[in-house]
Amino acid sequence: MRRNKVTVVGAGAVGSTAAHWIASKELADVVLVDMVQGLPQGVALDLASASPVEDFDIKITGTNSYEETADSDVILVTAGVPRRKDPVTGKFPSRDELVKINQDVVGPITEQLVKYSPNSVIVVVTNPLDAMCHVVKEVSGFPRERVIGQAGALDTARYKTFIAMELGVSVEDVHGIVLGGHGDEMVPLVRHTSIAGIPITELIAKDKLDAIIERARKGGGEIVSLLGRSAYYAPASASVSMIESIIKDKKRVIASAVYLQGEYGYHDLFIGVPCVLGAKGLEKVIVMDLNDEEKAMLDISAKAVRSVVDVLGYGKK
Repeated sequence: MRRNKVTVVGAGAVGSTAAHWIASKELADVVLVDMVQGLPQGVALDLASASPVEDFDIKITGTNSYEETADSDVILVTAGVPRRKDPVTGKFPSRDELVKINQDVVGPITEQLVKYSPNSVIVVVTNPLDAMCHVVKEVSGFPRERVIGQAGALDTARYKTFIAMELGVSVEDVHGIVLGGHGDEMVPLVRHTSIAGIPITELIAKDKLDAIIERARKGGGEIVSLLGRSAYYAPASASVSMIESIIKDKKRVIASAVYLQGEYGYHDLFIGVPCVLGAKGLEKVIVMDLNDEEKAMLDISAKAVRSVVDVLGYGKK
């Protein structure tokens, strides 16, 4: 019987952490591919050596070539230049610089992935996330169902985390969702946020809730300022939740960046919205009835995403 196969492109912090959780959950055999000689092989060997202790029994392969990624069911793309301070200037690369740099990384990678796994579902993590989804879709030629960006899953997780911290309650009882682009213009839906069914507005004052929302929007930047590099535990975990729903055909509703074709009033643009993820990848976009304030915030987020996508030379056709 054929086992599921997941390729993780990029054996850095996000990729290796994602491989760790895929292995520990025994979701699929894992192929780690990276251009750095020895890196994916070393990570794979180290992770495999933990299997007798943690009792997972899957095949983990590290490689510098794409041949071994052939016939992958799901591919997680983490490779790219992260948000990192220049050691000399102390500055971060501009948005446009990062877009063009990672376009040149993700484009050729996608060509190789499609060559060996033409029927795969590709989950994109590389930043700027929404723009890189456009690169993967453009280069791969895949239908929108098979190119999905990991954005809302992470943003929602951060939003829930900060709410749980404020209230001193279990994160398991915090329910909510974040829409929009992956960035400072993301849209947490307060009206749909609750603690075990209790509206969040009954438990947290507006000023504190506004501060939580702002912290969620800046969550990635906060971690970068502390670590001097991008986050990896939460992005990897959020990615694996999407992969698990696809591999197991769980039909989970997860906020994901998908190529909208009229939903929410947007066309030919990757925006984070609630989606049903299953064996086919994107199986359904759930269209929520937003009020005027929520739609206005989503419009701002969409405009910000469009401005980044325009740097690529893609965008609305």
